[in-house]
Amino acid sequence: MWGITMMDEAATAFHEGERRAQALAGVVAPSSAFIRAFMTEQHRIFFASLPYVVLGVLSPDGWPVVTFATGVPGFLSSPDETTLCLAWHPISGDPMVEAIAPGRPMAMLGIEFATRRRNRANGVILLNDEDGIRMSVRQSFGNCPKYIRTREATPLLRSPGAVERSPTLDEEARALITSATTFFVASYAPSSAHGGMDVSHRGGPAGFVQVEDDVLTVPDYPGNRYFNTFGNFLENPRAGLLFINFENGDLLHLTGEASVSWTEVGRSFDVRIREVIRRRAALPLDWTEGPEITAVSPSHNA
Repeated sequence: MWGITMMDEAATAFHEGERRAQALAGVVAPSSAFIRAFMTEQHRIFFASLPYVVLGVLSPDGWPVVTFATGVPGFLSSPDETTLCLAWHPISGDPMVEAIAPGRPMAMLGIEFATRRRNRANGVILLNDEDGIRMSVRQSFGNCPKYIRTREATPLLRSPGAVERSPTLDEEARALITSATTFFVASYAPSSAHGGMDVSHRGGPAGFVQVEDDVLTVPDYPGNRYFNTFGNFLENPRAGLLFINFENGDLLHLTGEASVSWTEVGRSFDVRIREVIRRRAALPLDWTEGPEITAVSPSHNA
């Protein structure tokens, strides 16, 4: 979703899929007062302070892809309220190598694990050159700190290993997914007015993501009621996911067909995997993890 929003026009901030998801959940469209077509000074300072950021981009073949970019604080910068720059280039094996190009929809999720702060900026790539990426911001908003496991990161020099590709999940991938307390999901809605790229954080207790064969099932927990991801899936059932092995730095990039489920028990979405990319030791950070997230009750339909 993107677009200029007004406090008395909450519904206009959301595209048709998001409004459908809100209706299915039985909630009134939340206020769009905090969804802006520009970055506030607070958000610009926040992004510039980060040593990492989550990126979502629409690939040339129409699949959302996700990655985790790292640098020293300041590698993100905002020269003005509608521009966000990233002094970073993807390395070989990263799905972003083929995806990043001027004109492509892009989303950035700034997340500070230690404080559980997170802010989002969605837009379009303006430039990709030797200095990095420049994005035109078309939507900026914050998210609540729920379901984020605290972590502290310190730089750690690693030698990236092999890049492995497969159309299916192996046992190692299944073990990482079912033990995860954090992952990231990218989705895209093609609506010209309020659609666009989104990338979001999903968290919960270990085991909250279930795997059967090559299908992942993810419960929905109470949140800000925007329903960006669910709404995008209703418009365009394609998903990109990223799971991180916080112990050894492996990154697991997934794409697959998404579907949403609304039952009396609660809401969830499934992703049927079509491609798996594992990048060994790709994340040059060492993590100290905080307490695990305790059991969470899923959202219930009204």
